[in-house]
Amino acid sequence: MNGRLQGKVAIVTGGARGIGAATCLKMAREGASVVVADVIDDEGEAVAAALAKEGGKALYVHLDVSSEPQWNDAMRGALRAFGALHVLVNNAGIARTEDVEQETLEGFRKIIDVNQIGAWLGMRAAVPQLRKSGGGAIVNVSSIYGFIGGRGEAIAYQSSKGALRQMTKNAAVRYAAEKIRVVSIHPGFIETPMIAPLLKGDANVPGSLAEFIVSHTPLGRVGRAEEVANVIAFVASDEASYMTGTEILVDGGYTAA
Repeated sequence: MNGRLQGKVAIVTGGARGIGAATCLKMAREGASVVVADVIDDEGEAVAAALAKEGGKALYVHLDVSSEPQWNDAMRGALRAFGALHVLVNNAGIARTEDVEQETLEGFRKIIDVNQIGAWLGMRAAVPQLRKSGGGAIVNVSSIYGFIGGRGEAIAYQSSKGALRQMTKNAAVRYAAEKIRVVSIHPGFIETPMIAPLLKGDANVPGSLAEFIVSHTPLGRVGRAEEVANVIAFVASDEASYMTGTEILVDGGYTAA
């Protein structure tokens, strides 16, 4: 497997499903050694096995991104297996749909712990290793809801994704001199297990969420996980060497409409 990530070592959180799994596959096909990190052990192991079957180098590690000790363990495992780190993809995330009044303190904190604090812990664990490698890339997977308020739902989720966008800019400025680039990716509605329950409605039935999404997306459809993975792989590669501190929307034009 030779490609734009040849010789790179990448950690992808939330790598067992959806955008994470597609990113692991794309990066391995582009030549990277991939650490698949997740809490869904069976599916994560299966992703790593699939990469190895294709001839790639892969390792699965159990990682609850909200746990500092588990980040330390995951990083040690990656270094034992592959000796270095060049790319971190902070993709792990969870969602809730409650609005300001419906949300609970426990629910809000859970979202922030995973989506925001988890990404910060990942950056903190990765930076020393990226520095040793002479630089590298951190790709934070945010959301279109890092930009917009949507329909007024999901206060915790949208807060976490907005924070991740700003954390990206902060870290990009801080580490630019050390050749560590940090970019945020903002997917729109993508066919993944997280969004699947929301898309069960009929896109042809007026008023359904599925119909709302399709009708408000200029490209007229939901996206595919591999379409986001393609962008992540590019941003993580040296081909994007002059990109840092910015955000990339992969949303079918949803936020432009």
